[in-house]
Amino acid sequence: MYYNHHSVKPRGVASARNLQKNLKEGKVLNKTELVAAIAAKAGISKKDADAALSAFADSIIAEIKKGGKVQIVGFGTFEARKRAARTGINPQTKEQIKIAASTVPAFKAGKAFKDAVK
Repeated sequence: MYYNHHSVKPRGVASARNLQKNLKEGKVLNKTELVAAIAAKAGISKKDADAALSAFADSIIAEIKKGGKVQIVGFGTFEARKRAARTGINPQTKEQIKIAASTVPAFKAGKAFKDAVK
């Protein structure tokens, strides 16, 4: 299929109409759409919203990496959880395999968040 440069929107550009449509339909927002929503709600530029979102995520990751926990009252708690080693089964060969212990990121929604979703 042939597209000329006039008929294709640049990738990563979220229009306000698509953002509203996705929010109403309960679809997954990508980072660009989330940044646009934050910018609109906070009355700031998309560049500032992107910087704030990146700083938020980086700060949480850094704290969890250090073994800490991030608790945002009314929103939820981010933490690392340890998974014990266990035995699994390879679905193709039906062989038993050893799955090593690991540490995984976890999020537990707060009460206000849970109530808002109900």
